[in-house]
Amino acid sequence: MSLGHFEKLKIYAYTDPGCERPAGLPFVVMMNPENYSQEIKMEFDNGQAQGTSGSQPRFKLKPPEELSFEILFDCTGIIDKKPRLDIAQEIEDFRQFLMGYEGEIHQPKFFKFVWGTSLMKGICVLLNISYKLFNSNGKPIRALCKVSIRELMEEERRVAEEGRRSPDLTHYRIVKDGDTLPLMCYRIYGHSKYYLQVARVNGLSNFRKLHAGDEIFFPPLNKSVK
Repeated sequence: MSLGHFEKLKIYAYTDPGCERPAGLPFVVMMNPENYSQEIKMEFDNGQAQGTSGSQPRFKLKPPEELSFEILFDCTGIIDKKPRLDIAQEIEDFRQFLMGYEGEIHQPKFFKFVWGTSLMKGICVLLNISYKLFNSNGKPIRALCKVSIRELMEEERRVAEEGRRSPDLTHYRIVKDGDTLPLMCYRIYGHSKYYLQVARVNGLSNFRKLHAGDEIFFPPLNKSVK
């Protein structure tokens, strides 16, 4: 960034989670937000075993992070020297940009947020619009939009960060096209031979007939069972 250059927050839209297929021009804010917040959570399993008086919280998972900030819309002309009658259409265009349904991908778009450097890739999970100022006809001329973005994380990075390959952990996995139970067992336990245990736990009468979208429960590994 060159000295004196004022970098504005930009929101780039894409039609794929890897953010490689652009979907139109980016949205550029009128004024940079005063701040933004980042929410980072950890979830723990507080289940208590039968016959015990307490339990040690056990790490369950790390949900995707969320990024929140506020974007100002103003048509008084005070900021950009371009007075307009109202901001209704600008707000609607912004709403469609963030949350409009894309027929090609059967869901809203994916986004990359850049402010000098890339902040986050994600999907918009919240748009809260507060109208702050009105003209003599009651039309809004200033609004503040709170935007919350949920992080998108590549599968390889997610697995690496969670470190959830340990056979001592409980796993839930969604079946994808081409998945087989032995293959899924190999990914989690490091060996495919435990597929019969998993099939019994899930009540699968035919482990060969997995369907994309099914959720499979993979229990802590019991190596004593053959």
